[in-house]
Amino acid sequence: MNSQFLAPVDKLATDIPGFDLVTLGGLPRGRTTLVAGTAGSAKTVFAAQFLAEGILHSQEAGVFVTFEEPPDDLRRNMASFGWPIADWERQGLWRFVDGSIQAHDDDHVVGQYDLGGLLVRIEHAVTSVNARRVSLDSLGAIFNRLHDGDTVRHELLRISVALKRMNVTSVLTAERTSEYGDISRHGVEEFVADNVVILRNALEDEKRRRTIEVLKYRGTLHQKGEFPFSVTPARGVTVIPLSAIELKQRSSNLRVTSGNPDLDGLCGGGFFRDSVVLVSGATGTGKTLLTTEFLAGGVNSNERCLLLAFEESREQLFRNAIGWGVNFEEMEAEGKLKVYCVYPETASLEDHLITIKDLVAEFRPHRVAVDSLSALERVGTIRSFREFVIGMTSFIKHQEITGLFTATTPTLTGGASVTESHISTLTDSIILLRYVEINGEMRRGITVLKMRGSMHNKDICEFTIDGCGLHVGKPFRNVVGILSGNPHMIAASEIERLDELFRNP
Repeated sequence: MNSQFLAPVDKLATDIPGFDLVTLGGLPRGRTTLVAGTAGSAKTVFAAQFLAEGILHSQEAGVFVTFEEPPDDLRRNMASFGWPIADWERQGLWRFVDGSIQAHDDDHVVGQYDLGGLLVRIEHAVTSVNARRVSLDSLGAIFNRLHDGDTVRHELLRISVALKRMNVTSVLTAERTSEYGDISRHGVEEFVADNVVILRNALEDEKRRRTIEVLKYRGTLHQKGEFPFSVTPARGVTVIPLSAIELKQRSSNLRVTSGNPDLDGLCGGGFFRDSVVLVSGATGTGKTLLTTEFLAGGVNSNERCLLLAFEESREQLFRNAIGWGVNFEEMEAEGKLKVYCVYPETASLEDHLITIKDLVAEFRPHRVAVDSLSALERVGTIRSFREFVIGMTSFIKHQEITGLFTATTPTLTGGASVTESHISTLTDSIILLRYVEINGEMRRGITVLKMRGSMHNKDICEFTIDGCGLHVGKPFRNVVGILSGNPHMIAASEIERLDELFRNP
């Protein structure tokens, strides 16, 4: 038959957040998918969520076949994700088939185990609730009782054929012995299943990082590579498909104030409404002050503002703001400001990203400030931090929110931070704050390094901080090497010579 007349593979939307974007539509309908992973990689959660999402979004009944945990344990364990399995059972939307050894110990004979009776029970459960989804967890519990690989392959093929005959879309979980070794324990499961999905919970630099990879998808396309995911209460598995980010956000010419008139002047009239601004500087240069003024400027313009603080407590932030004449407590009471303070170590970067998205969806701010990104670097690997930054900046830009992020440089007088290297190409503007040592005195300098779509002041200007905020002064005309961290004075005659050298004819 000519391939142009073959219908494309139909996919069933799993409704697991992010997973359908990675698989370009969901799981192939009517086929078996092997979900393999080591202990703690969330295989059971994935299998249960596949059924739960079908009930919640499409009222599609499901059958859960358990070979390890008794149904009572699963009901209790899955309740933390907000899935009322017992209620669904009473409504005829969920059915358990208990194939655990604990429940049927007398029926199993090592080396002579036969799946015939079990398949009959599964088919009866599918028919009784008119199920469209089936999950089997976990194949290893029964395959470990079979004496050789040929038998395992034969019985797995038997399961796959039976499930296809039942016209259900099924998930089969299996154990792995290592994160990047053999795909499955017995080495045959991946060859029999139509599709293979791998869950990983790898330890990198003393930090755990969960990823998901679609290894095989017969007859259809999917996104390649590993994608981070998280498992959170009341939500379950959430995949974060960074490659699904599209550059389709609108761009506005509307300007908004930075909250500081002097900085607005350096930026050519303020920030663009849907821009993301990075403020980089050493500790004590005024990053938190600029953040405070940015939020105050939004509130004074009748905008809702969200502050995400990962370094200072709520009390410290409010005290510091009062010192500059800004009353955060009053802003909160008016519903114009929401402050979220938490130490980065309380969660993974993926969990933080999910929380940030939830806060934005709930509060619907016009401005978001993050103080600081550098604090988040220490809780993840370089790769996971880069993915976090990409995910957060892209999300904020798609929401057409004005964003301001701070980053701390590793040295007092200059040098780019890791944060800058990861976010510089994603941000629309970069503002650098630097210490400048002149004649034994420490002074401060500010410059707008980048501002997309706008002319801006290119000078490195001195600025001061007092009880009223930040004030930009005159440019440093006789100092060079500020950005490189090696400032030094040059003679007036040298300045004149350089001016003459680069003067237009």
